[in-house]
Amino acid sequence: MEKMFIIPFVGLKEGKHRFDFVVNNKFFEFYKYDEILDANINVGLDFVKKSTLIELHFSSKGDIKVACDVTNEHYKEAIDTNLDLVIKFGNEFNNENEEILIIPHSEFQLDVSQFIYEMIVLAVPRKKVHPGVADGTLKSEILDKLKELQPKENTINQDTDPRWSKLKDLLTDKKE
Repeated sequence: MEKMFIIPFVGLKEGKHRFDFVVNNKFFEFYKYDEILDANINVGLDFVKKSTLIELHFSSKGDIKVACDVTNEHYKEAIDTNLDLVIKFGNEFNNENEEILIIPHSEFQLDVSQFIYEMIVLAVPRKKVHPGVADGTLKSEILDKLKELQPKENTINQDTDPRWSKLKDLLTDKKE
């Protein structure tokens, strides 16, 4: 990944430091993540160096272009998310805990690109629906075809099957 996402923390004084990044489509191309078609996201990192650990607080705000799961129409989805992470030092690398990362004492820099990537990808909605589908304003051939193929009213006549009659006898809603 680019050097801009690598933070050499050995030379930093203890205390709070601020780093700002701009994430665009090139960033997601590196990770071969093709669900995001375009991106313009500002990521801020509050990097707090202490004597025995490092606290990271990521915040991101911007938008991404994605394809609607219903119509495949492209639209912009707002991204506004945060991620907190604590980095401790140990004998060997360990990332089993999602809130605490242990890196070897010999490390002198930290690549934060993977954390930014995961934070943004997890903020993308599981089901992506174009706002025009939700409010009915989107005109699309796919939506027209879906309406055409939509099942009509329930055409099964429940009275023709005697099992339905027996089930109606179980109703206990008797108003007296």
